[in-house]
Amino acid sequence: MDSMNWINEAVMYNIYPLGFAGAPRENDFKLEYRLDKIYDWMDNFKKLGINTIVFNPVFESTRHGYDTIDYYKIDSRLGDNNSFKEICDTFHKNGIRIILDGVFNHVGRDFFAFKDVQKNRESSQYCSWFMNLNFGGNNHYNDGFCYEGWAGHIDLVKLNLDNTQVEDHLIGAVKFWIEEFGIDGLRLDAADCINLNFFKKLRNICVSLKPDFWLYGEIIGGDYNRWANENALHSVTNYECYKGIYSSHNDHNYFEIAHSLNRQFGDGGIYRNIYTFNFADNHDVNRVASMLREKHHLNNVYTILYTMPGVPCLYYGSEWAIEGTRSKFSDYELRPCLDIDSIPDPNYELYNHLCKLGKIRKALPALKYGSYRNINIKNEQLVYMRKCDGQTVYVALNLSSNDFTIDFNVEGGNVLTDALTGEKFKADGYAKIELRPCSSRILVLNDGSFELKLDEEDIIPIENNINEISEPELTHVPVTLGKYRHFKGNEYEVIGIAKDSETLRELVVYRALYGDNELWVRDKENFEEIIERDGKKLRRFEKINN
Repeated sequence: MDSMNWINEAVMYNIYPLGFAGAPRENDFKLEYRLDKIYDWMDNFKKLGINTIVFNPVFESTRHGYDTIDYYKIDSRLGDNNSFKEICDTFHKNGIRIILDGVFNHVGRDFFAFKDVQKNRESSQYCSWFMNLNFGGNNHYNDGFCYEGWAGHIDLVKLNLDNTQVEDHLIGAVKFWIEEFGIDGLRLDAADCINLNFFKKLRNICVSLKPDFWLYGEIIGGDYNRWANENALHSVTNYECYKGIYSSHNDHNYFEIAHSLNRQFGDGGIYRNIYTFNFADNHDVNRVASMLREKHHLNNVYTILYTMPGVPCLYYGSEWAIEGTRSKFSDYELRPCLDIDSIPDPNYELYNHLCKLGKIRKALPALKYGSYRNINIKNEQLVYMRKCDGQTVYVALNLSSNDFTIDFNVEGGNVLTDALTGEKFKADGYAKIELRPCSSRILVLNDGSFELKLDEEDIIPIENNINEISEPELTHVPVTLGKYRHFKGNEYEVIGIAKDSETLRELVVYRALYGDNELWVRDKENFEEIIERDGKKLRRFEKINN
């Protein structure tokens, strides 16, 4: 087996450590083992099928991690080298690999070499470490010299990667983290700004130390082949499909994402040689739950993410549909402190779906190794095929708020089995598949014998999105106008109480807060009912304030 096949098998999870751990925004350099809270998340990772963690910056920095002070030291707000080594060892023992964020394009103003330039000016031995250093100018810090900052940010001092001493310092750090901590890969920040010769040297060193070491770069646009090839990085961030996934749902236009997927991975696709790093959100962009106009499309978003070519990565907290948007001056809302036992307003319906997707992806070789082909594209429906030797899988999606039956030709086999539900459909060269509103199916072509056990108890112990009711609260609460959440997670607005003209029984009239905002009626007694699920008492509908 190719030593790099672990990438095909990977389901990744991205954490921004300083935010996740609740570190102060300014480094006070007091040693706190805040990142140790990650041990509490181990069960969560296993339920989701996570086998690789991507940490954004963990090295000592002044503020946000991307203004590095010391490449050889864990940020004191997170712990120390010994505590992080224990984290790496523990996760490796649990079958989870570790990828770190390599911020090699720039450093912070507190980086030792830059401090030496401030002190010794032209006499500093480190003058050549920085780009466009000019002692005939000045900057708004009044250093008495000027220099190039990354993307104009003067706090991020751009390194001169043509300098062999700089190369040696950075590559020495990577060797240190591989040899001492056993890390499995690197994310290369701002990769489009970095000299390709540096990537070539970095790759040669990394694979000599660890043959299956994986390097991927943060690339916003351009031709991915420039950075991901046998002489540079293994992969890049797939921003084209990131945008296409959410906007195709917002615009009710599956042609957009279908075009991108075919352009990249279809017959003659330009990136068929790259196993791209795929994501729905990350620490730099608005969370997908905030980007979607209709939250009920979240399940379909992640079905695409987990079934398209490339490796899927989940951003921390997004498994519960945590929201967050960036402002003109701050990204902190995208990077919250989260505790596993007190996730704010969690969406367990999405969580459960993601747990299933993690299991399904690992079970189906076609999703990890297969080719890609569009089969049937409509504005609100999409079917595509993933195929490898011995297995064919059709992914069918419906983003409409109405039921839809989609038909398509099938290559061989006589049964399509939905891996998500276990339902079976006839497929003798042709299939007609029923799709529920805002839903997806992952259809495995087979002879009728295929089964995939998805143990609900292994996935998530509580399959609802409402808090358990304590004994003192087991009182009847009459329904009033306002917003409610059904125990399965969907939100509605009660707009009135009506009476049946024949029986005079009271009926609740309520409007869905997703899709086409359909109107519903339900017996008032049933609406107010307290039910029991998994031994816990819950309200069928719970009043919410937002």
